[in-house]
Amino acid sequence: MRSDYDIIDRKLVRVDREGPIILIVCPSEEERRYLIDEWKIDEHTLLSALDPDELSRLEFEPEHLAIIFKRPRNYSVKDEFIFKVSSIGSFIFKDKLVVVTSEDIPIFDGITLNRPFSPTYLTLKLIYRSIYHFLEHLKIISTISDELQTKINTSMENRHLINLFTLEKSLVYYLSSISANGALIDKIKINASKIGLQVEEQELIDDIQVENNQCYKQAEVYSNILASLMDARASIVSNNLNVLIKTLNIITIAIMVPTFVVSAFSMNVKIPLATLEHAFWIIMCLALISVVAFLAFWRYRRW
Repeated sequence: MRSDYDIIDRKLVRVDREGPIILIVCPSEEERRYLIDEWKIDEHTLLSALDPDELSRLEFEPEHLAIIFKRPRNYSVKDEFIFKVSSIGSFIFKDKLVVVTSEDIPIFDGITLNRPFSPTYLTLKLIYRSIYHFLEHLKIISTISDELQTKINTSMENRHLINLFTLEKSLVYYLSSISANGALIDKIKINASKIGLQVEEQELIDDIQVENNQCYKQAEVYSNILASLMDARASIVSNNLNVLIKTLNIITIAIMVPTFVVSAFSMNVKIPLATLEHAFWIIMCLALISVVAFLAFWRYRRW
């Protein structure tokens, strides 16, 4: 699906005519042929922009510059604690920008341009926004992790522990994607003169590099915390199960003691108290005394 955008009041606005910015989401076969034949985009590079497992990279083509970077996908409940990433392809021409992505997301939301339109500058802003989204998702992962830890402290199920393993797996994907974006940013900075970056764009790429490094360190800290405490959380689940078994044993033994007392007096033989009027209540009191004695002995032994 193709959408055209133009710069109006420093904001990217969708227009019905052909604009300087073209966004193609999940391109059909016809749109792919259009990009390959009309814009001379390499087919392999185009497919890489749609592959979520593709690494970020920078390629110089005869008529354009191709940049592929990573961005976190929108999270939904049905993802079941899996945070995924997607690839975005930015194809920079002299006065045009073609953006290709496999996910229908508001990619231009929140972006304002304080200078005349430049395809390279807008691409750098998109990379900066992707880092911002990574940071936002890391905060969400941290919040979910804290909630799961609270549930694990009182739970005897493996479900919450499995969810933590899933979060840890998501952080590994995020670390790989953020690292790939970092390599891309370094390559853009090294080839700044070849790309033709202006002074303001070079300052922006410096800011992007700092933000991406901080984002990587934050993701690394979260990943290390989850990995280092995973064994401890598994032990908590096992300990909770042991406490439950211990409680059930106490209840079982506590029931067996008065049952033995009552059974002894209900045998079909001549027994004491048989002729007493209040024999039933005496037996019940003996059963109660046996329970109290058993609990006192249990507490004395600190079992």
